[in-house]
Amino acid sequence: MIDRIALTGLRVRGHHGVFDFERADGQDFVVDVELEFDTRAAAASDQLSDTVHYGELAEALAAVIAGEPVNLLETVADRLCQVCLADSRVAAATVTVHKPQAPIALSFSDVAVSIRRERAEAGR
Repeated sequence: MIDRIALTGLRVRGHHGVFDFERADGQDFVVDVELEFDTRAAAASDQLSDTVHYGELAEALAAVIAGEPVNLLETVADRLCQVCLADSRVAAATVTVHKPQAPIALSFSDVAVSIRRERAEAGR
């Protein structure tokens, strides 16, 4: 049995993108993560130490988004997944990175990349 914790709508300013103006001006990125892990120990103990501290997770994810610029959303998503899998209790993580202000010359609502990584894949 795998349980899930989700953190959705984390909005952080970053400078990712392939164009110079994206790097210079920055833009908001919105991140959704879902962690898969067994929450029975936390439910039984009722102790924060037995689960993923989603406040600390949000801070760690925000540091990646606001940190070193990269070209692709795929790279951002992979780095965020690695943050999620840093907790050995997490069996798998799904990360979606939204770029609602992507430089597209047409009307659109959102651009997003979603990836899912399992613990066995974490070192690849």
